[in-house]
Amino acid sequence: MIRLSAITPSGQPTLGNYLGALRTWAREGTHEDVYFISDLHAMTSSHNPQRLRSLTREQLAVLIASGIDPASVCVQSDLIRELGALNWVLECTCTYGEAARMIQFKEKSLGRESVRLSLLTYPVLMAADILLQGTAEVPVGEDQLQHVELARALARRFNHAYGDAFIVPTAVVPKVGARIKDLSDPARKMDKSAQNSAGVVFVLDAPDLVRRKVRRAVSSTDGIANLTEILSSCTGKEPEDYTSRFSDLKDVVAEAVIEELKPVRDRTLELLADPAELDRIREAGAERARDRAQHRLNAALRLSGLS
Repeated sequence: MIRLSAITPSGQPTLGNYLGALRTWAREGTHEDVYFISDLHAMTSSHNPQRLRSLTREQLAVLIASGIDPASVCVQSDLIRELGALNWVLECTCTYGEAARMIQFKEKSLGRESVRLSLLTYPVLMAADILLQGTAEVPVGEDQLQHVELARALARRFNHAYGDAFIVPTAVVPKVGARIKDLSDPARKMDKSAQNSAGVVFVLDAPDLVRRKVRRAVSSTDGIANLTEILSSCTGKEPEDYTSRFSDLKDVVAEAVIEELKPVRDRTLELLADPAELDRIREAGAERARDRAQHRLNAALRLSGLS
């Protein structure tokens, strides 16, 4: 059974990304699963090409360094020919109304005079990501359930109209993992694309920078709860009551975060310093993903009259 998950290179991977997703992928994933860097999705809004390229390589290195099976990891754009072909077939299966009803499109386009067409159509590309790999389960948060439902609808519609080409995937909402909040504003998540990164701990932050960010964490009730959640996630233990010793809590959390991230940071920097090895891993993952996708794409093209 194949499961598929993705991370978008909209910024550097954060402590929240690692504790909430990457570490779980490494612990629970199998060699059949697919974990990819969705660099095509990062183009739905204005982007810097050089930064996108750099962030994509960095995220690939972080995924490998987190312990995810390298054979399960690939970069979305390395399958751009296969995805582009299937995306067109699925766009010809989807309706405008279905795409326009997507909640994220409504929210992200609200109040904007101009939005990229890709913001409307990227859920169809997401469906192509899912269906091309023969995905059976898609672990997603509540905000992505609607997109998986679209993939299900398109798979069923295509299979009914032209013949069976696709597995109809199922959305799976994982057990609630670590929900790490911004250290300077615990009302929002620790976001890799946040404009103000003062409260965001990145996986590649140096230890002294981690300490400074944690020490500046707000001392509200929510701030204490957030630090306690981080400590528990890093140590696997229930922390003691630090309510009256907030400065002690900050020091303990900072050292726990540094210790948790050290092997990931060290291995990531090793990979980034060895571009030939990172390129080899990337190409091997892409080749595996292409091999798994090709017969499904060929079937879809043949059934729809394109070959």
